[in-house]
Amino acid sequence: MAILLPQQNFTIAASIGKSYYENLRGGANAAITVNNNGPSPIDLVVTRVNAPVITYTIPAFTSLTLEVALLLVAGLLTSAAGATFGTIQIATADL
Repeated sequence: MAILLPQQNFTIAASIGKSYYENLRGGANAAITVNNNGPSPIDLVVTRVNAPVITYTIPAFTSLTLEVALLLVAGLLTSAAGATFGTIQIATADL
């Protein structure tokens, strides 16, 4: 069964991180969509079961959709370059 979590708006100051999804019971298959509508890049930080932490940089005024197996934590991190804003939405599936 798929679960579409509510779309979340974010406004994050420079050099700040925030978690938007946590599943500490073994992970879930998921799709993550981040829309960076602000003037600075933002990093999507993904933690999966038995895998290294991966960081994807999303440039200003772009978006990224990512499919992830066994997602544990998804968070956003801004750089020292500046604050940014946009949306993040996560859909999970138990297959």
